[in-house]
Amino acid sequence: MNPTYDFQGKVALVTGASAGMGLATARAFAEAGAAVVLADIREEGVSAAARVLVAAGGRAIAVRCDTRDDDQVAMMVGRAVNEFGRLDFAFNNAGVMAKVAPLAESTRDDWDRVIGVNLRGVWNCMKHQLRQMQQQGGGAIVNNASVGGEKGDPGVSPYTASKHGVIGLTRTAALEYVRLGIRVNAVNPGVVDTQIARDVVRGDDQAYAEMVGKVPMGRAGTSEEIAAAVLWLCSPGASYVVGQAVTVDGGLTVG
Repeated sequence: MNPTYDFQGKVALVTGASAGMGLATARAFAEAGAAVVLADIREEGVSAAARVLVAAGGRAIAVRCDTRDDDQVAMMVGRAVNEFGRLDFAFNNAGVMAKVAPLAESTRDDWDRVIGVNLRGVWNCMKHQLRQMQQQGGGAIVNNASVGGEKGDPGVSPYTASKHGVIGLTRTAALEYVRLGIRVNAVNPGVVDTQIARDVVRGDDQAYAEMVGKVPMGRAGTSEEIAAAVLWLCSPGASYVVGQAVTVDGGLTVG
């Protein structure tokens, strides 16, 4: 059973919120009483997700945002503040997987796409979130990194590089802003049952099963398990946790 939180009066922003870990985290924030801004480049999906949260009694709005675009990110944070008056929590989750290929066969277009979303997108979001949180005197940011950000991962070099970068941004921002009342951390999901995990093996069910079989727990994680880690990192229970990349992987990286 996950712990429960009272986030009444708080405002959370989640990117990549139309599905998977982003949607699960947005739902968890709403269930804890926070007002939630769901952002995604897929406007139809994120609008439908926000409607479901509102129908369940939550406070939520949807914002279409390409996190690679600084102006769109500024607008996204502005919408959150204009609608709900502040910004307390942010989960920078939007991400894409690289096309599987050895480094020498990877392309400039794929590099630009993956780095653009996974790294520059997080940088864009953090800039505007930190400015708002600094003005109001505090907040908590969690970036979605990956176990791939702590080690090499053959075949997806742009993705691996982007996630190493996210961890570096997280640790640096944490040191820069902790004295201003802002805690910045990251989560490192392992194999989680999402579309990105299946993209790694190009939709091959047997290859996916083999990947899951390498997890000591014997199963893939769920989006809800990642959401639980994010909410804890934003909660008072993690008040002394700063600049950490918390690995949630069923033991995958222990050995």
